[in-house]
Amino acid sequence: MLKAMFVAPDPGRLRLRSAARAVLGIGTAVTVCGLAGHSLVAAITGGLAALLALFTVLDTTVRGQAVTTVLLPVVGLPVLTLAALLHDYPVARDAAFLAVMGAGVYARRWGPRGHALGLFAFMTFFASQFLHTVPGQLPELFAAILLSLCAASAVRFGAWCYERRLPPSVPPAPPGGMARTATRQAVQAAAGGAFALAVGQVLSDERWYWAVGATWWVFVNTASSGETLVRGFRRVLGTVIGIAVGLLVAVPLHGAPVPSALIIAVSVFGIFYTAAVSYTWMVLAVTLMAGVLYGLLGVLDPALLALRAAETGVGALGAMLAVLCVFPVTTHATTNAWIRHALRCVHACTAEAAARLAGSESADPSPRVAELQQLLGKVRSSLAPLVHPLSPLRARKERARQVLALLDDCAREVRGLASISADPEASHDNRLAAACCRVETAVEALTTKEGTRARTAHHAPLPQGATAEPALAHLHGLEKALAELAEPLRSPTRTPLIGA
Repeated sequence: MLKAMFVAPDPGRLRLRSAARAVLGIGTAVTVCGLAGHSLVAAITGGLAALLALFTVLDTTVRGQAVTTVLLPVVGLPVLTLAALLHDYPVARDAAFLAVMGAGVYARRWGPRGHALGLFAFMTFFASQFLHTVPGQLPELFAAILLSLCAASAVRFGAWCYERRLPPSVPPAPPGGMARTATRQAVQAAAGGAFALAVGQVLSDERWYWAVGATWWVFVNTASSGETLVRGFRRVLGTVIGIAVGLLVAVPLHGAPVPSALIIAVSVFGIFYTAAVSYTWMVLAVTLMAGVLYGLLGVLDPALLALRAAETGVGALGAMLAVLCVFPVTTHATTNAWIRHALRCVHACTAEAAARLAGSESADPSPRVAELQQLLGKVRSSLAPLVHPLSPLRARKERARQVLALLDDCAREVRGLASISADPEASHDNRLAAACCRVETAVEALTTKEGTRARTAHHAPLPQGATAEPALAHLHGLEKALAELAEPLRSPTRTPLIGA
């Protein structure tokens, strides 16, 4: 797990830059709130708003990101008002929380913007429970949120604006279309949240919202029962490890401002840097940050951390029960679609690189390379249940590992080809076009039934000595990886890895 986090590819150092920018943006937001004379509670609320704006707004263009950021308070402030007004009415508050949860998940049908707005709405309600918001605090909290969003935006769109050419967002793969998928997950989330809320309140009438929050976050970016089960396990594991670290780091601080601020900054960096490659590490960072925040509020002790672990377990259990009992979707129902998306992206990357080498000014494989990394993340998430150490399906586990290794080989060759195509001194070779055609044929052989029947006829090797030239060497490696993928994906003598 530790090795995977530090050796995972980071094209363009996007994860590093995103994490560093998040620290700067959130730090600026909190500092501005402090200079404005806001209370600690308001500063924490503003910092959370800034974190969410930087973490969840993932539109494919800078203009789209700016529009979504402007819309965040449009949904967040009414939800915060509702939560504050219902503070003394537990039944109505709980019903409203579950409604916001279901609506937030359903909003994913509208793509990255809907996902960001739904998540911001849910977390605003969650934060009101975390900070025990009452109506009298609303004016100050409104001001802190707006001020923090402005500060974070000044960093994101002004001082450190680098996302000029983001890849198109990856569409959801589950069968039935976006609307049907969103509806199913919204019902599942509400059902799991209801379970977490009820059992969480039995454990604690003050910190029950942790269980609901755990259920919500287990559902984020999952598409099948298997993914949700693995994500729930990782949620609990990350929380337990984070609590252990908190006992060693956060508790001894006793809320000291300066070291607490430093640890929060490190935690924020960890959240953004690890989110794309390790959910467990991200949860660890979130848990440590939450512990330090409780220390600043003067309520942190070991018993509180133990309660957080128990509430997280309840929330993860609620999510698992919901996906197993309410409109379940099996793992193999989504894996095939993600692998097809990834393979087609491999071909698109190759075609863009070849066009660039041929002299096209408009061709640029970089966005496609970044998109491929996103898709490989989806494939890993979908195959996670099969490659998990506790999986009893040994044969399918081994084949899933082969698929992941070969797809990683494809991505490595594509990155190398894209790097060469960016070199202004690189020139086109007629053999590149032929090799790209073979890559296209190989992708079709893996993604269509017609191609499967004829796949053995389309993997002619490059001429002797061709691999001495870098671009052709990468294409040769790509062809080889695609040819080898046929066996674990579509063996006629064994159960298909990705389902019938």
